[in-house]
Amino acid sequence: MVTLTYFKNSLSEELFEAAVIEGASDMRMLRSIVLPLSQAIIAVIALYYAIGLWNSYFDALIYLKSSDKFPLQIILRNILIINQADVSMGADMVAMARRQGMADVMKYALIVVSSAPLLMIYPFVQKYFVKGVMLGSIKG
Repeated sequence: MVTLTYFKNSLSEELFEAAVIEGASDMRMLRSIVLPLSQAIIAVIALYYAIGLWNSYFDALIYLKSSDKFPLQIILRNILIINQADVSMGADMVAMARRQGMADVMKYALIVVSSAPLLMIYPFVQKYFVKGVMLGSIKG
């Protein structure tokens, strides 16, 4: 829906009519008109898709049996579930609190490390987000 709305609002029929009058084929219109004018929406949708794939773990959870092939998100999920403290397990509260503190630090470090690749990609795609916002605000 986002892409369809973008195409309907930003690509005018006059561009395509002018290209047809000049003798451009459909592929030429796609390559010369549509793709250059829709770089922002393509970058945004590609980023949404990449983040969706990066965060998906359910398919791997269903289909993979070997833990050697698990994606990072399943490993993170397992670490987060395994490292939860059980109050009934130990009598030494100080040692249990220290263990829980180390487990929390490890969880937070893993979360930061797992999100680092997407955080490194985002600055390169950010200009397209800004371009899309400015395009919508200038029309009139």
